[in-house]
Amino acid sequence: MNSLLTENDLQAIAAKGIAQAQIEEQLRCFARGFPFPEITASAAVGKGITTLSKDEQLACIQTWDEYLLKSAKIVKFTPASGAASRMFKHLYEFIDSPAEVPTTPMEKQFFEQINRFAFYEALDAACLAAEAQPVDELLRRGRYKTVVEALVGNRGLQYGQLPKGLLLFHRYPQGVRTAIEEHLAEGAMYAKNRTGDVNLHFTVSPEHEDLFAQCIAQKVGTYEDKFSVRYHITFSRQKPSTDTIAADADNQPFRDARGRLVFRPGGHGALIENLNDIPADIVFIKNIDNVVPDSLRYSTVVYKKILAGLLVRLQQLIFGYLRLIDSGKYTQRQIEDIIHFLHDTLCIRRADIKHLEDADLVLYLRRKLHRPLRICGMVRNEGEPGGGPFLTLGRDAVIAPQILESSQIDLDNPQQKALFDQGTHFNPVDLVCALRDHEGKPYHLPDYVDPDAAFISLKSKDGRELKALELPGLWNGAMSDWNTVFVEVPIETFNPVKTVNDLLRPEHQ
Repeated sequence: MNSLLTENDLQAIAAKGIAQAQIEEQLRCFARGFPFPEITASAAVGKGITTLSKDEQLACIQTWDEYLLKSAKIVKFTPASGAASRMFKHLYEFIDSPAEVPTTPMEKQFFEQINRFAFYEALDAACLAAEAQPVDELLRRGRYKTVVEALVGNRGLQYGQLPKGLLLFHRYPQGVRTAIEEHLAEGAMYAKNRTGDVNLHFTVSPEHEDLFAQCIAQKVGTYEDKFSVRYHITFSRQKPSTDTIAADADNQPFRDARGRLVFRPGGHGALIENLNDIPADIVFIKNIDNVVPDSLRYSTVVYKKILAGLLVRLQQLIFGYLRLIDSGKYTQRQIEDIIHFLHDTLCIRRADIKHLEDADLVLYLRRKLHRPLRICGMVRNEGEPGGGPFLTLGRDAVIAPQILESSQIDLDNPQQKALFDQGTHFNPVDLVCALRDHEGKPYHLPDYVDPDAAFISLKSKDGRELKALELPGLWNGAMSDWNTVFVEVPIETFNPVKTVNDLLRPEHQ
């Protein structure tokens, strides 16, 4: 393997902070691939997914409101580095097409309702600056592509190059808001502590960090006054050490035209390193584009509090069990209670648990309890893309909840495909996470990643096909060895913006 890497290669690898052994292991992964997890069931209500009664919901909200009065550090963590270019895919296709007028349903909807977008006034100004004509006049003259160029191109708003967080999403009587501003508002509604502090963290790409900082600097005072809070906002970048090497069809290092190694970002799973660097007790995780205006935020805020309150209640139980085990002063009945908690609440099952010797049983129980904890909101599957909740058999022969993407499932296996097709819910990326143990020590999150949950995808560079290695996803394999609880949440809490036309949905108006 060493002969494949030149001295220049080794220098490039070292400059990224990557160990040579990691690169060699990545190249071996291209050759051997990754095993599929074994699904034992698709999680459903009553079988891996919890539903809470009204009384339980109210109790969780009260627990969270009381927790906010403590000195714990709460952070709202938002991956925000993704470019918005995919939002405008159908508009790019329109520009490249021979047609001069909109022909597809999505194109027609975009132009027919263009004045309903929050960015319409900014687009109108961009058209006036570039063409000396407003949007409606350009459209009247049939210059549809000129309007699109003003939206996504370099001479206009540049929305095709900006991250989603900086796009204008919603219109209010007082003005318009970007997606990142909606996260400021949302954070103030469920993550404000007793002193009025709200901690938000955004992962951003290096080329956009200054733009994010400028937006925050311009807007933060408005929201601090509106919600009577003080924001503490931090940014981080995906670490170069989490990049992965690209391979060619023969599983050898892929090189560019100058013979240099080609590296690729490892995907959102790389952000487990960023999350690990955050000194927090509890962290909310939610995607940048899943936001709604204030008038529709009630359900989102209520269920965020419900999930967080449930997290705190379960954490208190786990901490009590761990302290009991560590004391050595427990009864057989108490050990049985812990087993039932693992089975019934955490959905962790081990077939041979009755055959374990007492000492091995206690060690097993402690190991399963002493892990990061996350509560994951799950919505009914209504056709939206995304991973789903499953019960899987781990390498330790223990069945436990996992979030899996379709790419992780062996769909050529009829039994596994049948279980996949039976899925009733999917993952909207609605997580609340507890990152410290019963002694107040932070967990080292990279220790809980399943390296076998990575996958290989096909990409291209300079007209040549390459293999890209995607690290285990942040809420998939990167949290594989966490304690995980699935809770059903209503579909109205999930309002992603995958295409620009999604901003025309009622929930974004």
